[in-house]
Amino acid sequence: MALIYEKRGRIALIQLNRPEAMNSIDPETEVELREAWTDFQNDPDLWVAIFTGTGEKAFCTGSDLKKTMPPKESFAQITLNGLGKRDFVPPFKQYKPIIAAVNGYCLGGGLEMALMCDFIIGSESSSYGLTEVKIGSMPGLGGTQRIARRIPYGAAMKMLLTAERLPAEEAYRLGLITEVVPNEALLDRAFELAEKICENAPLSVRAVKMAVTEGLEMTLEQGMALENLAWGMLRDTKDRIEGRQAFAEKRKPDYKGE
Repeated sequence: MALIYEKRGRIALIQLNRPEAMNSIDPETEVELREAWTDFQNDPDLWVAIFTGTGEKAFCTGSDLKKTMPPKESFAQITLNGLGKRDFVPPFKQYKPIIAAVNGYCLGGGLEMALMCDFIIGSESSSYGLTEVKIGSMPGLGGTQRIARRIPYGAAMKMLLTAERLPAEEAYRLGLITEVVPNEALLDRAFELAEKICENAPLSVRAVKMAVTEGLEMTLEQGMALENLAWGMLRDTKDRIEGRQAFAEKRKPDYKGE
């Protein structure tokens, strides 16, 4: 099984399971990832996902080059025929939170997928790189666009042009990852953070993610208008009423996503 997909209460665990191949992505893994992300999006009982890999050696090193050599078709033919779809990655336009828990090497397409998550926590042994130029290619899953939005421009360009890897502490210093944790504590910490998110009102969490991600592409004035609209849509939800009542009654709120 190339992927482990488990549901633990409100949390989905999506775990690459090819440690013998550095958790690289082959065609079979693409199929299983596509199915897992689709199920996560469509299941109303799932509120948060954790994306990780098995073992301590690698989170993901991108495509399995032994199984995904360049196709015979031209790029134009691939585009025209709808082949080579990239819908196996974390969903772009959905607002359930996704945590990347990075164990070991996070390279190429692996880092690109981690960057699609809302934040990254890394093990002490983790390292990060966009190394495609070493093999005559370039990032093709949004790496050139997302890395310069996550860390300073100069640091991003150094990573992209030299193909150098960042150790965990340097990635943390630059803001690429939000925490560095002991290797053996990585998954526990990811679940701890996911549970904290699940304690909050899910519609509010998704509205915040929507406002931030969409607002990044807007002017400040447009972003403020979007935030105000989202706030108005939340105003009369059952969860917002429950949250205020629970606060007044000094009890834990019971959110339903309504």
